[in-house]
Amino acid sequence: MMDIGDIKEYLPQRYPFLMVDRVVELELGKRIKAYKNVTTNEEFFEGHFPSKPIMPGVLIIEALAQAAGVLGFKSQEKKPKDGYLYYFVGADKVRLKRPVVPGDQLILEAEMGPVRRGIYRFVCRASVDGATVCEATILCAERKE
Repeated sequence: MMDIGDIKEYLPQRYPFLMVDRVVELELGKRIKAYKNVTTNEEFFEGHFPSKPIMPGVLIIEALAQAAGVLGFKSQEKKPKDGYLYYFVGADKVRLKRPVVPGDQLILEAEMGPVRRGIYRFVCRASVDGATVCEATILCAERKE
């Protein structure tokens, strides 16, 4: 549904911090399903941990926030190039349930909740092979630069 070129239109992040490779499902104003292919070449594996590489939990949360950002931007048809940004402002009910390792395909799902005073709420889930690895409610603030 959206390849990396399309995703870059809606996210300001770039290598090595762009964490969404493809969007496979999108219902504007409702939900998104995307993925990140986790490879052994990820820079963070050099230090986390060299003998047993595990994707840091905060980067799993960042990947979920980026998928949520694509949903928010695309639903509003606002883009970073037009001066809009979504700032990550919080995460509630975060649960990390199992490690993510090289070779995993991290499935990123977000459902858009209520928007209040420019704060967007997304209920998110990350999974690998159908098993939940992370759940969180992510809060983002939309800002015009």
